[in-house]
Amino acid sequence: MYSIFIFFRLVDNIRYTKSMTQETALSILKTGVNVFLTGEPGSGKTHTINAYVAYLRRCGIYVAMTASTGIAATHIGGFTIHSWSGMGIKRDLTPYDIDKLTTNERIVRRMRKTPVLIIDEVSMLDARLLTSLDKVCRAVRQRTESFGGMQVVFVGDFFQLPPVARGGEQSQFAFYSLAWSGARPIVCYLSEQHRQEDTNFLSILSALRSGDITEVHTEYLNERCGVVSDEDVITKLFAHNVNVDQINEEKLGTLDSAVRIFEMEGAGAPGLVEGLKRGCLSPEKLALKIGARVMFTKNNFNEGFVNGTLGDVIDFDTESGYPIVETHRGARITAIPMDWQIEENGKVRASITQIPLRLAWAMTIHKSQGMSLDSAYMDLSSVFEYGQGYVALSRVRTLSGLFLAGYNARALAVHPDIAKKDGVFRTESDMAESTFENMQKDELRGMQKNFVQAHGGKWVSESEMRMSAYVPTPQARIKRMSTYEATRECVEAGKSLDEIARERGLTRGTVFSHIEKLRASKVLSIEQVAHLVPNDVEMKKAIAEIHSAFGEVGTEYLKSAHEHFDGRFDYDTIRFARLLYEV
Repeated sequence: MYSIFIFFRLVDNIRYTKSMTQETALSILKTGVNVFLTGEPGSGKTHTINAYVAYLRRCGIYVAMTASTGIAATHIGGFTIHSWSGMGIKRDLTPYDIDKLTTNERIVRRMRKTPVLIIDEVSMLDARLLTSLDKVCRAVRQRTESFGGMQVVFVGDFFQLPPVARGGEQSQFAFYSLAWSGARPIVCYLSEQHRQEDTNFLSILSALRSGDITEVHTEYLNERCGVVSDEDVITKLFAHNVNVDQINEEKLGTLDSAVRIFEMEGAGAPGLVEGLKRGCLSPEKLALKIGARVMFTKNNFNEGFVNGTLGDVIDFDTESGYPIVETHRGARITAIPMDWQIEENGKVRASITQIPLRLAWAMTIHKSQGMSLDSAYMDLSSVFEYGQGYVALSRVRTLSGLFLAGYNARALAVHPDIAKKDGVFRTESDMAESTFENMQKDELRGMQKNFVQAHGGKWVSESEMRMSAYVPTPQARIKRMSTYEATRECVEAGKSLDEIARERGLTRGTVFSHIEKLRASKVLSIEQVAHLVPNDVEMKKAIAEIHSAFGEVGTEYLKSAHEHFDGRFDYDTIRFARLLYEV
């Protein structure tokens, strides 16, 4: 494998003037070196990571998706780094704590089979926690290399929200950790811009990052202060949580239409389900009315919405009862339930299902991180933390979409440590860009192939990836169809759960959820879904026993049946039983 140390010798005496693209960053990631993937909001960090994860899975390489916060972990369908590592909320671990983790079979099994660890929203990860994580990985994997020899990919932007200080303790950014310097990550600083569309607005955001705010920039912002707008048609962002729930509840209460309640469902390991619920931007109990201002909380490009798409509930579907949303761009979308999942080694450990909406008259700056908004009303006069002002401003696409009640000096300030470190990151990224572009293609492909094969995977060339991407599939036909309708057609064609998941490009858990809802709404009959259930004696006995219990515990919550049998039947078996149960 191409040595990290050789890489650093290669970059000596090169003049650096390049700007990193997503394609180059992806090429570097594939070599297996440790990477810090960063860039401005909207530069494509998430897109690049998703492409890398898809590539690894295509090659048969397991990847652990983690994040520093529950919200970020829920977005990516992974664990918090605290949960994945078994460290919990502790930042400093004693030798006894680490030794205890090395005897935890679940943690040991998880870490030892993980060749690639991704940590999202690294800006909010404390340096001490990262140091402890490194120690745990080395001890559990019984290897002295950084993070026990795993490829570690840090993802995030240090200009955004910093680590949270607890109990008067002082937090430090992750790059101050000895574990960071020991990992020696290659910096991939993405430069393309895919969110902001306004050159004047881009100049403000760039000036904030460089600390070069001028009178011209403040004049642009001042022109957006006090601009008359219909505040009811755009989302309000606040630095503090105290105002948000109150505003949303009051606004909903002023609507005369009847309220509809949509309850979140969960399945899988209880602790993981609770973590998903805490991190999900859609609430456990979603109350909606016709006229409600809402925001989508998930991406579904085929259906025409992303996390942050705004609209109004204009009706409820007469058959399904799901809300019909008219977006600010005029599209009408029936918001059907979607899944948030935690996957590990290709299996769904936990999932929650909810309508991907939340009330959107107001929200906190913290929860807006990662969203793209056409417009927003914000009061930055009470901003108290570095990064809050930058996160809020960078949510919107254009200056004309920004409505300011006011702002203070802290809203335009960046942490002095970050301003200084950013120049170093940019230089290192330029070095990486120049070095990898100067490599022979055969040499680069050799590094990528060696990395995959070293971890027992099957290397997939670029041409094979492109061919697989363009082979016509049933997905091309179902793009304009309801995702539930497409699943129904597959079931009626007699396909298995795994076949449907592969054909539709979904996880097995998502397909299962679709089928359950189609059964609950009587769209599919027992006869139509019977072929999905394993046809063996043990399953038949289990289903008969679970059906008897449903009369006592009901079918609404899987957890009730799971607890009734003291965990004797797993959640998949209970779900199969529910598919074949006629109320």
